[in-house]
Amino acid sequence: MSFSAAALRAVLTAHAPLATTGLVVAISGGADSACLLTALAQLGSAPFRNLPVRAVHVDHGLQPAAADFRRACVDLCRRLGVPFNVVAVTVDSSGGVSIEAAARTARYQGLAQNLKPGECLLTAHHAEDQAETLLLQLLRGAGLKGMSAMPICRAWSGGWHLRPLLSVASRDLRKFGADAGVAAVADPMNLDLRFDRAYLRERLWPLIEKRWPGAAITLSRTARHVADAQELLNQSAALAVQKVRDGTTLSVTGLRALCETEQLNALRYWITANAAAPPSSARLREALRQIIAADPDHLPAIVWGEHALRRYRDRLFLTTASPPCLDEKREWVVASGTNLDLGCNFGTLRWSAQIGGLDGDRLPATLSVRRRRGGETLKPQRRARTQSLQHLCQSLGVLPWMRDALPLLYAGDELIAVGDLWLDARWCVAAGAPGFGCVWQDAPILV
Repeated sequence: MSFSAAALRAVLTAHAPLATTGLVVAISGGADSACLLTALAQLGSAPFRNLPVRAVHVDHGLQPAAADFRRACVDLCRRLGVPFNVVAVTVDSSGGVSIEAAARTARYQGLAQNLKPGECLLTAHHAEDQAETLLLQLLRGAGLKGMSAMPICRAWSGGWHLRPLLSVASRDLRKFGADAGVAAVADPMNLDLRFDRAYLRERLWPLIEKRWPGAAITLSRTARHVADAQELLNQSAALAVQKVRDGTTLSVTGLRALCETEQLNALRYWITANAAAPPSSARLREALRQIIAADPDHLPAIVWGEHALRRYRDRLFLTTASPPCLDEKREWVVASGTNLDLGCNFGTLRWSAQIGGLDGDRLPATLSVRRRRGGETLKPQRRARTQSLQHLCQSLGVLPWMRDALPLLYAGDELIAVGDLWLDARWCVAAGAPGFGCVWQDAPILV
């Protein structure tokens, strides 16, 4: 379809959330975003629902042309009378990520920090961008979620991200720009064939468009169909997860009752719902095999990136890749009301006067707080036998990967308490006598 300010208004009316408090147009200095901002400005001083409009430019600092991009943005906004600001970002391409991916991550982080609550970010992705994304995802072997490409609108960073040009062909956008006298700066990186998108755009896309005119619009439609299919999978996965959920974990027995396809779909959905990027399909299949097949006394752990899937007994947990562990030995003064910060989100220990508990007359002036090393023993009750800390943890169901986060309290070389879970009866007052209690505030989830 042809592009105009009226066409833009129709898209905004159909897709901009009613709760939007303002429109923020991301401009690069290039033609596409300049056309988007120009069309919005053509709608008048109150272009859409009387919402304020402003523009933002992200300076990646990657190339000499960055100053030209900034000047083009300044000139455009001055001519249109649109408030404008620049966000400078640092692109970190360490860790094996491509410069393209690193720049995209830095760009959206900068935009997210700039977006105010309720604002709607508008970006100028058009039909060819959508088609390129679909083709690149196909070549990378992506699943339906990857091939769904870019949604027209999504909740994002306390507001929304709207792409109002996804149904607009680049030739129609160029024609609008020429008619409106839009000036822009060409990005040299768009012609650098080392980058996959530039290679696809310069070498392959002209051949595709010549053989199949209108391919961009067709492929954009395909992406929407794939997105619909992915939404149906998400709905199915949500129902499956609801059936097998066990608190914040998943029931392994419940997972076994599903067919393999349902297991994979549910597991991928559950991981994503917990704000983690799922592993590759091959890695997820292997994780599922280990989780389902493991003997009850085994503790399979499948690690990828910063996350891990761990099974304990009949429950499946999503955890950090590295189990938490108390770091250095700490000294803690024995006095009612004194606190000891354990650091690293491990909570705080606090002394409390109480009936029962540790015998203050026998305690040294300070206790040392250490992490578990293995082989520790404790006498939890006066008439009970001494038990290993490992046995006590198993009896209470303390998660194996959380046991190194337990704060062990020592008087000299003698273990007298483990957080507020166990006290050694040999260091306790008689029943009904005043003593000291250890309170573990904001403790991590242990069972």
